[in-house]
Amino acid sequence: MRLQTSTWPEIETYLEHSDGIIVPIGSTEQHGPNGMLGTDAICPETIAFGVAESIEILVAPTLSIGQAHHHLGFPGTIALRPSTMMAVLVDMVRSLYRHGFRHVYFLNGHGGNVATVNSAFQEIYAQSSFDEIGLSDLRLKLCNWYMTESVGRISKELFGDQEGSHATPSEVSLTFYAYPDEVKDASMSPTIAPIGAIRDADDYRAQFADGRIGSNPALATVAAGERLFRACVSDVITDYREFMST
Repeated sequence: MRLQTSTWPEIETYLEHSDGIIVPIGSTEQHGPNGMLGTDAICPETIAFGVAESIEILVAPTLSIGQAHHHLGFPGTIALRPSTMMAVLVDMVRSLYRHGFRHVYFLNGHGGNVATVNSAFQEIYAQSSFDEIGLSDLRLKLCNWYMTESVGRISKELFGDQEGSHATPSEVSLTFYAYPDEVKDASMSPTIAPIGAIRDADDYRAQFADGRIGSNPALATVAAGERLFRACVSDVITDYREFMST
């Protein structure tokens, strides 16, 4: 069930038996020579829709722009400041809470979002602690799809030390599975990208000329993406059900 294709009476009915919702969250940023700019949003959205096909759950609109300032040296990247992103998250959660949602599960596809999302959680809880609003029954969780147990195992098996940390063959494979008509082919030089610390946009572009970090996304395939998808959907269902029991 998708919030953006539902009517308000349908959401009202849903809330009669569940107060949980999954929010896919990612980024719009460069992902190397063959990676889609929407990779970090496409991946969690695809998994969330897969979860919703297996169990009755509501999926919120994907938050597709995140903290990606360090990628602004590459055309197409769109970024939010951490403070802007926090404000968006706080307002979104409080909107959902007003309607009766008490379990908000963020399914994330971008490592750069993690610190900001967790900070937003603390801002929300602080508002409750300072008696600005009563939120003591609110439960929030962040799950990074790329860090679930099954995904880690499969990524290691398929790609080993060529997985890297950005523009990885795992995430590119998942986007290829989601959009098989958009599969890209590009040469990688060097085969495995360099690694290093991430700073600002100009420094990033100087260190990582084609956008990759430690990865070889030329290994990405639709078949690998399907395998990662099915494994991650199973992991997220288990994790979500446990979260809903809290």
